[in-house]
Amino acid sequence: MSPEPPHGKLLIFTAPSGAGKTTLVRHLLKKFGELAFSVSATTRPPRPGERDGVDYYFLSPEEFLAKVARGEFVEYEEVYPGRFYGTLHSEVRRIWDAGRTVVFDIEVKGATTIKRQYPQGSLAVFVAPPSQEILFQRLRDRSTEDSESLRVRIARAAEELLYADRFDRVLVNDDLQAALAEAELIAREFLDI
Repeated sequence: MSPEPPHGKLLIFTAPSGAGKTTLVRHLLKKFGELAFSVSATTRPPRPGERDGVDYYFLSPEEFLAKVARGEFVEYEEVYPGRFYGTLHSEVRRIWDAGRTVVFDIEVKGATTIKRQYPQGSLAVFVAPPSQEILFQRLRDRSTEDSESLRVRIARAAEELLYADRFDRVLVNDDLQAALAEAELIAREFLDI
């Protein structure tokens, strides 16, 4: 069990892939200077335009597993076979040392781990799609996956939707402007501003 944060807080946004959490987090980062983005580590290759240390810390599977063995992760998951994602302790410390609140855009199981480790210093928000069908259509519309990886992603998203009641708040992303406004209200309350 990790100690409670010495200073700062953790604002956790989680959702199945395609629900819109990244859009909400990017909006909040522009709106609130008190927030700083926790860059996750991953073993997946960068997508076009993604930068190491900005979008993710891109690691080889060997590098990732060596960090796991050394206890360098707050949390990590094998989200898809051979594809690991995780949050480094050094990343959280970097943000706290700057006197800011950590904001996460993180997968569902990792979010539950962080919330469990920091129950008093965190707020976990589950971003839900208006319906399962709309979520699956959003994933298909991205056209970033081959048919097999899309099938795996849809199956995982269906499983992750079952986690909604494990979080402090559920934000339904039906209308983007309304969801952005609700995310702002949640952040203001949490940051006490």
